[in-house]
Amino acid sequence: MPFTYKRVIRFGDTDAAGVVYFANMLSICHEAYEASLVAANINLKLFFSNPASAIPIVSTHIDFFRPLFCGDEVNITLQSQQLSSDKFEIVYQAFGINEQLIAKAITRHVCIDPSLRIKQELSEEILLWLQN
Repeated sequence: MPFTYKRVIRFGDTDAAGVVYFANMLSICHEAYEASLVAANINLKLFFSNPASAIPIVSTHIDFFRPLFCGDEVNITLQSQQLSSDKFEIVYQAFGINEQLIAKAITRHVCIDPSLRIKQELSEEILLWLQN
């Protein structure tokens, strides 16, 4: 079952045309990712500062179907999928209050040893998160 994150678009999320700037939508998707980790009882401070493991985003893609404006409410669903022993992806879908699809994004993450910068297997903690 996908995780859902509720968010109101802020003025700072928008560009000069008054719509959400594409990079800010990816940042909002990352907020949803972080919220899903918290919901799985993962300590964010330890997760993002782990000296033995890092999980950077190595690829991203986003499509917009409708504009988002300051004050709009959005529900972002995310569904994760393990791709290999060291890689997973997350598919995000942003829906407006009328349940219309506004945007869809994908991020791909690879687990690495942060000091050696080489790939390593995903931790048990993230594997459990992927299963839920």
